[in-house]
Amino acid sequence: MTTINADFFIPYKFSVIFIDNILKPNDQLLAFFNGLPEQALILPIIEHELLQHYPQLSASLQQLLTTNNLSPVPSLVLTGGELGKNSPELIPEIIDKCIAHQIDRHSYLVAIGGGAFIDMVGYAATIIHRGIRLIRMPTTVLGQNDAGVGVKNAMNYQGRKNFLGTFSPPYAVINSYHFIDSLPCQEKRAGIAEAIKVALIKDGDFFNYLFIHRHQLRQFKSSVMKKMIVECAQLHLNHICTTGDPFELGSARPLDFGHWSAHALEELSGFSLRHGEAVAIGILIDAKYSFYQGWISVRELAMIEQLILELGFPICCRALTQLNITYALDNFRAHLGGQLCITMLSGLGTCHEVNNIDSSLMQVCINELIALTSEG
Repeated sequence: MTTINADFFIPYKFSVIFIDNILKPNDQLLAFFNGLPEQALILPIIEHELLQHYPQLSASLQQLLTTNNLSPVPSLVLTGGELGKNSPELIPEIIDKCIAHQIDRHSYLVAIGGGAFIDMVGYAATIIHRGIRLIRMPTTVLGQNDAGVGVKNAMNYQGRKNFLGTFSPPYAVINSYHFIDSLPCQEKRAGIAEAIKVALIKDGDFFNYLFIHRHQLRQFKSSVMKKMIVECAQLHLNHICTTGDPFELGSARPLDFGHWSAHALEELSGFSLRHGEAVAIGILIDAKYSFYQGWISVRELAMIEQLILELGFPICCRALTQLNITYALDNFRAHLGGQLCITMLSGLGTCHEVNNIDSSLMQVCINELIALTSEG
C-alpha cells in the first residue's frame, strides 16, 4: 500500500467595513474600491423588497462603481427573505446571468439584501466556477451583526433549514447603517436576538450593556444599535477566527446556542416566524434548561427573560406547541453530523457543551413558555 499525505493551509482574510451610507462616498469606501482591479466585472444582485424603499439603489450603485473605474453589469433583482431561500429556481437565474455577462472567478458578485438573501446569493457564488468573489452588503440588523459577516452560505431544501450550503469566506463585507432606518420594527428587533445570543455565550459585559440599554434598544436608538451591531459582529468574527474550527469540522457549534429549537420552530411555522424571533424563543428555552440543571442562577435567568420580554419579542408561537424535542434534536445533530452537541449556559457570558438532553425537563421548559404566553 502506498500513502501520500497532503498537508497545506490557506490563510483567509477579509474586511468588515462599517459606514453610515454606502451611497455617499467617503475615504474608507473609496480606498476599498480603489483596491479592486480596474475594469473588474461586478454583478450586483439586489433583494427585490429593498427597491420599495430605495428605488434608485440600482442606478446609484452602478454610478458608484463606474466612478471608481469598475465595470458593473446590469443588476439582477431577485426575491429575498426565506421565500427566496426556499426557491431553488433562483440559483439558475444567477448562473445564467453570470454566463450572459462572462462573470469569471476574477469577477465579483455584490449581494445586497438581508441575511437570508445573502445566504442564497453566497451559495450560488461558491458553486459557479468553483467560486466567484463575493462582496456582501447586508441590509438588515441580523445580516450586519451575524449572517452577513461569517463564512456560511445556504439554501433551504424541502422545508429543511440550511440543508444545502457551503463554507466560503466573502471577499469583503460592507455594512451600511442607513439601510437599517427603513426596516420595520420587527426586523430591527429580530437582529438583536443574535446579539443577546453571542453575548450570553461569549461576553458578560456585552450582555450587561444590552440589559442596561434595553429601553433604548426597544426604541432602536441609533447610537446603541450601532454599538450592538459592531460588538455582535466582532464577537462572531473572533469565534470564527480564533477557535480553530471556522468550517465546523467538529461537533461543537457554540454560535448556534438556542438554535436547535429555533430552526425547528422556523420550519414548523412555514418560515413565517423570523429567524431572530425563533432564536429569542430558543434562548429562553435553553436558558430555562440551564437554570433547572443548576448551571445559571435564578437572577441570571430572570435577567435573560426580562431582556427578551421587554424588547418585545413575540414569544407566543403556535409552532412552540407543536415542537417535537426528540425529532428537532436529531435533525440538529444530523445537520452537522457526529454526536449531539448542544451549547448551554454556565453563566452570563460563559457556556459549555452537553451531549445529552433530558427531554422531559426540556418539555417542562417549553411548557412554562407556553403557559407564560397564555397568561399574557
